[in-house]
Amino acid sequence: MSKIKILLIVVTAAFLISCVRSSLPEAKAKVIPVNTSEKGEFRISFLYRFNQLGFKTLDTKTAVLMSESELSGKTFYLKESKSNNTVFQGMLDISGPAWGTFPKTYVIDFSSVSTPGSYYLDVESYKSTTIRIGNEIYQGVVDSLLKFFRVQRCGPTNPILHEPCHLSDCATVIGDPAKGGADLTGGWHDAGDYTKFLNTTAFTTYLLLFSYEFNKSKLETDLNSNGAPDILEEARVGLDWLLRCNYERNKLVIQVQDTRDQSVGWRLPENDPLKFDRPAFAGMGKNLIGIYAAALAIGSRIWRERFSDNDFSDKLLKAANEIFALRKTAPDLDKTPEGMYQDSKFLGKLALGTIEMYITTKDHNLLEEAAGYAVKAGSDYWWSWGDVNSLAQYRVAKFKPELTYLLESNLTGFTETSAKSSFGEATAYTWGTTHAFLGASLQSILYNDLTKNNTYKRLSDSQIDYVLGKNPWGVSFIYGIGSRFTKNFHSQVAYFNGGYLPGGVAAGPAPAELLSQFKIDRKNFVYNKFNSSEILYYDDRNDYITNEPTIVTNATAVFVFSNK
Repeated sequence: MSKIKILLIVVTAAFLISCVRSSLPEAKAKVIPVNTSEKGEFRISFLYRFNQLGFKTLDTKTAVLMSESELSGKTFYLKESKSNNTVFQGMLDISGPAWGTFPKTYVIDFSSVSTPGSYYLDVESYKSTTIRIGNEIYQGVVDSLLKFFRVQRCGPTNPILHEPCHLSDCATVIGDPAKGGADLTGGWHDAGDYTKFLNTTAFTTYLLLFSYEFNKSKLETDLNSNGAPDILEEARVGLDWLLRCNYERNKLVIQVQDTRDQSVGWRLPENDPLKFDRPAFAGMGKNLIGIYAAALAIGSRIWRERFSDNDFSDKLLKAANEIFALRKTAPDLDKTPEGMYQDSKFLGKLALGTIEMYITTKDHNLLEEAAGYAVKAGSDYWWSWGDVNSLAQYRVAKFKPELTYLLESNLTGFTETSAKSSFGEATAYTWGTTHAFLGASLQSILYNDLTKNNTYKRLSDSQIDYVLGKNPWGVSFIYGIGSRFTKNFHSQVAYFNGGYLPGGVAAGPAPAELLSQFKIDRKNFVYNKFNSSEILYYDDRNDYITNEPTIVTNATAVFVFSNK
């Protein structure tokens, strides 16, 4: 064969390799020839997936290798980046379950390596991108997550990325014929659109306050130097709006705006054509009473202790007491016809409200009442805005440790589910997958606090790793965190700011069966090659199932990452 022909083959091969690599959404694919003929055919062989931020020194440290070919028995090496020296090696074991077009998945565990530094994995002479080990790797994550709430702010609350908006909320309270209107300005837009809900706002406000009380030393950051920790400044936005929701004695507004919000096109909130037509809906139920009282009771306690603001503290407690007093006579569940975010159960939220009222008022009868609700609620084996039994049970178990088993039942179930997959997912995929996974991590942290037992740390670490890149798509689902993250959120504010959404957490992959029930005009299929037949993810601004951020997910993430 002539030198010219050999040169042409080499150049052609190099060009084809470059083309294949540039078509992938990450630079972690090994491209190898399927044959050595002059056709120069190439394909992906395997991909590394791991937490893009890295690992703290005592973390469980795992990566997943997704492979098209059998690699069992092959050696993996963890090497120091500068010296290329091997610091750990092991053998790839029998592969885990297949994913999509990758019939083999291998878990690489290098947890024993704890020396801070920069490393990379090497399998068959193919290197991963940099893997960091160090206790500082999560610095700034919570600050970013909190910044998202400023984007979500509504009304005259000093939002970012948009102007003050919806300054006339609202003209009509539907469900209360005697009431003409009420001041419901403020609060947060719930997700990518501009509706506001008592249920999710109370959940979010409570969790921000609970996160602060749980670990004050990590959450005293005051970036704008106004004398209030950033997390409490944000929680105050929620508290102020929740007080407005109690628009008359013994009455609550549970929602502002209806489904028309989602049908008038993409716009910044200050340009909302419905800004003077945003009705509110009245409602009541033991579920709402519980989460509402919980948020105001813990807020009252913190404002008295942290700021010596007795006036605001008293105002919160008065509202909490009045609404909480309705718990015996209110219907179990609110069933407002137009209402969204409607619960299917109430005992967990009522238990949470009752235990928080006990902690704030020291009324011993409330402790026994809370314990009764917590036991009746049972383990919910889940986490969402509507599934908070474990949070209430943790609070009660601080006073009655014998109830710890309720929380551990959840964690046992999560661990069994996690063991079935190389990626370690703690729950089934759902609408709001990242929220559910982070909730499993949250419960692991609560259990460790109760028992001083780290049994479920691996479970917790796996959920965090998944959200930050150890998933089939190799994506960090938090904007701006990691080297490859969600960029096309279903968020109107983000869309009008070039996709910028600091700290936003995408809802994440969802079941194909669920997605098939909705007609979504997607434009971005860059990650489609990593979808399986059963689970799909799209980084697409039109996809409100897999790619919408929510205040409840961010609140859960704040707790998890402030304790990482």
